Amino acid sequence: MVKKDEGCCEITEVSKIDGEASANNRKAKLIFFYEWEIKAEWSGKLTDGKSKFKGTMEIPNLSDENDPEDLDIQITTKSKNDDAYKLKEILRVNGTEKIQQQLGQYIKKLKEEYSQGMILPTAKDGEVVKPVNKTTNKNTVSQKASTSSILSKVDVGQLDIGVKIRTKTLKLKEEFKCQAVDLYRALTERERVQAFTRGPVENQAEPGANFTYFGGNVAGQFINVEPYKTIQQKWRFKHWPTGHYSEVTLSLEEKADCTQLNLEQTGIPEQDYEKTQEGWMKYYWLPIKQTFGYGASLF
Repeated sequence: MVKKDEGCCEITEVSKIDGEASANNRKAKLIFFYEWEIKAEWSGKLTDGKSKFKGTMEIPNLSDENDPEDLDIQITTKSKNDDAYKLKEILRVNGTEKIQQQLGQYIKKLKEEYSQGMILPTAKDGEVVKPVNKTTNKNTVSQKASTSSILSKVDVGQLDIGVKIRTKTLKLKEEFKCQAVDLYRALTERERVQAFTRGPVENQAEPGANFTYFGGNVAGQFINVEPYKTIQQKWRFKHWPTGHYSEVTLSLEEKADCTQLNLEQTGIPEQDYEKTQEGWMKYYWLPIKQTFGYGASLF
């Protein structure tokens, strides 16, 4: 928030962040590339006024080609009103430098966080020594910076320019005509997962292990597993914002004639709520029943 005697303004929402950042090691020299286009919404009120006015803030040129103090901060108002114009000027005059300074901190954080372990030491004979456990291509290591994880750490005083994603929680129940041990195996054993997803998968049901289904369109990591009872995962669609995961908890409750699966999924981007809900039925529950016969009666 920017406060002056005349009035105050605040950023209310980050409506758009497009771009990417990468750190590359070329011939033992670390090179950064980043280019972002940021758009946010602001609102404000004059001290002696009753009405609130709104507008937008755009940063079209956050890139490695510009120093922070050279960044163009475009602030506009949605109203053709003298009070709205005064508020816009309060934000422009008093907020621009703060925003530039904090985006400078973003650049610093980017370089610090994503350069760890990327400088390749040089052997005595001049040959580059490749680091262990790094994917290399012609002695080049590349890491993509996460929009949500990096920019969400940047605060402009009280001006929050973090990534805000509206999310929802999904709760589902489904009955399978099998014992809990059978359903658990269908959800965790690689060969069985591969059978109902109809394609290659990466899957190892143990805490910290990654999984990838449906050609990479669904991916995540196992958080915890309790055999035949509970499976917890970090879970995401490929097109979700980089670094954003939902959390899935699958609980198995064995009954006399079936096993009831209770699903709770938190952190689903609002616009993908229905797609996610339909996806569990279309790509998980129905194929599992069809593949293993768990839709038929036990007796």
